[in-house]
Amino acid sequence: MFLITGTTGHVGGAAAQELLAKGKKVRALVRSLEKAAAWRGQGVELVQGDWTDVAVLSKALEGVEGAYLMMPPTQTPSPGFPEAKAVVAGYVQALGKTPVPKVVALSSIGSEQTRGLGLITSTHLLEEALKNLLFPVAFIRAGGFYENFLYGLQSGQDGLLPVMYAPADRAVPMIATKDIGAEVAKLLTSEWEGKRIIELGTPITPDALAAELGEVLGREVKAQIVPREAWAPTLEHMGLPKGSTWAYEEMIDSFNSGWIHFGVEGTEKVAGATGAKEVFAKAKV
Repeated sequence: MFLITGTTGHVGGAAAQELLAKGKKVRALVRSLEKAAAWRGQGVELVQGDWTDVAVLSKALEGVEGAYLMMPPTQTPSPGFPEAKAVVAGYVQALGKTPVPKVVALSSIGSEQTRGLGLITSTHLLEEALKNLLFPVAFIRAGGFYENFLYGLQSGQDGLLPVMYAPADRAVPMIATKDIGAEVAKLLTSEWEGKRIIELGTPITPDALAAELGEVLGREVKAQIVPREAWAPTLEHMGLPKGSTWAYEEMIDSFNSGWIHFGVEGTEKVAGATGAKEVFAKAKV
């Protein structure tokens, strides 16, 4: 039995599917039983509750061979990241009450840094809190998700893929979420000891990303760099509330400055098996 958090999302869902395909039992921590009903139909045991509820977390951890933990995604954290700190505190307390044979945690590229991370601050906090666990723990520092660029299937009709990463010919590590799920399942079902940090992803430039999108759309697509002064209005147009874009902006600034990068000493390097073209093509169908 393995505990998976975030099964209604891309990565948690992919991890659960990989484990089920291996013939393993899966337990899922979910906020909504209704949204997770399809998992029950596949034989997944559902535990309902909030990720900050220590009693619920402890119950979910009981008797598992391993647990996959992630931070609930939020594009609009409050200053000081109280939401992330509450989740991390819940994990620490629950694992203290109910130790497990191993933990695999979804982190992010850049999480070793202590400042200037924006949205990635949440995974930095997670790593800091779990790094001294007395049982094996692996942090998957994933690159940016290809799925975050699926808006290109629409914008690409006009031959453009707007991006904030700059310059367009500078490679940024990226990964398909299904490849993260596969790595999670591999780590949970294999034997290893100690602390591991895996940099997961393959560097790709915005120019190359746009070109792969163009192959799927059957036309030329070019990366269009969104000017720095247009970031906030662009993000607000995408649905973020006015005045809440600071964490996203800080994160992209740190990517563009090179502050956030792959190649950290002491980490394992695992390339993605799935390319951007495959992700775009699957979503286009």
